[in-house]
Amino acid sequence: MKRHWRKLLASMAAVLAGLVVTTALLPASPASAAALTEVTGFGANPTGIRMYLYVPDRLPTKPAVLVAVHYCTGSGPAFYSGTEFKSLADQYGFIVIYPSTVRTGNCWDVSSPGALTHNGNSDPVGITSMVRYVQQRYNTDTARTFVTGASSGAMMTNVLLADYPDVFAGGAAFSGVPHTCFQASAGNPADPSQQAGWNSACANGQISKTPAQWGDAVRNSYPGYSGPRPRMQLWHGATDTTLHYNNFGEEIKQWTNVLGVSQTPVKTDTPQPGWTRTWYGNTSAQPPVQAISLAGVGHALPMPGQARMAISFFGLDQGTVPPSSSPTSSQPPLPGGCTASISLNSWNGGYVATVTVTAGSSALNGWTVDTTLPSGSAITNVWNANGSARTGAVSFTNVGFNGSVPAGGTTQFGFQGTGTGPAGATCR
Repeated sequence: MKRHWRKLLASMAAVLAGLVVTTALLPASPASAAALTEVTGFGANPTGIRMYLYVPDRLPTKPAVLVAVHYCTGSGPAFYSGTEFKSLADQYGFIVIYPSTVRTGNCWDVSSPGALTHNGNSDPVGITSMVRYVQQRYNTDTARTFVTGASSGAMMTNVLLADYPDVFAGGAAFSGVPHTCFQASAGNPADPSQQAGWNSACANGQISKTPAQWGDAVRNSYPGYSGPRPRMQLWHGATDTTLHYNNFGEEIKQWTNVLGVSQTPVKTDTPQPGWTRTWYGNTSAQPPVQAISLAGVGHALPMPGQARMAISFFGLDQGTVPPSSSPTSSQPPLPGGCTASISLNSWNGGYVATVTVTAGSSALNGWTVDTTLPSGSAITNVWNANGSARTGAVSFTNVGFNGSVPAGGTTQFGFQGTGTGPAGATCR
């Protein structure tokens, strides 16, 4: 079993490296008093996990809450620094809880009997206590509490939606497995090895059940519950060898059954080259189940730009926050049209550019950003936009989900390149 955990830990070390790059994608933000803070004494916590909290400076009257659950080898502070949820919280005014496990290897318990039961005796209890603490302290909108996570955190996302459908309104799982797929093998439940044991059959994609069987696994985690069930967004790389891609299909079976919708997609599109997104139940922006498959991608999610799509699935990008008290908040909106600004994170021989598109006094229905790369610079990767070239004069156009920008609103895309990044950009 230790050998398999070492495999996962090594894989997640690679994910951590990718997340460090993602941190560089975040644009510089205005001076802020908001900071990640550790909270203690938040309630029932049978496994002694730790709570880190980010509360933006500006919040609506009843803010939403997002729980962001880290991967193996990670921590709450690492997930805070390595993902875009903090910057999105600043933009849209929601609170983010970053739990931290204290178990060896920093993987979550998603396999013990106590983890797979409503009000059990393991990690889900502590995470739910964090949520209730924040709901009471900050007078949040309890109908808008969501959870997301990567790898082990994605597994925990599945578990939390099953154990606590009365707490969470939705989840987004990046490279996970179905609820109960990782359950401990037969043995002594009191044995510590059963608390977060490796399940090779599940990891290798060898466990297949009917939709009803998977659905019953969710329903049996909270017997007698008859209320609404949370929506689910699922992400998986098609070449994932750590948590096999077969688990993606099993998750779809599970959550379509739980939510009572057909396994046949009602809509399919390609938000980025190589990404296949399917809707189940309806074609709204927040359907019961949505699934995104990424061709040629392994165990390395979330990638840049995906956090924003998860936020959109939750509906958290529709919130409004009070205006800043800074002098710029009273400035009139920009003239019609749009502007573009570039934030660069550079190193010797390369850079990552984050481009912010801002609409003027009129809403945008599609946009194009133009820039010129310095001699010797070449783009190697683009996200949340389509690019026309890789060197010289380059134009970027919106993809399907970020073409509409309200008057005075913003959207972002990014690209990575070799050499030196461009000094500026224009929008039309």
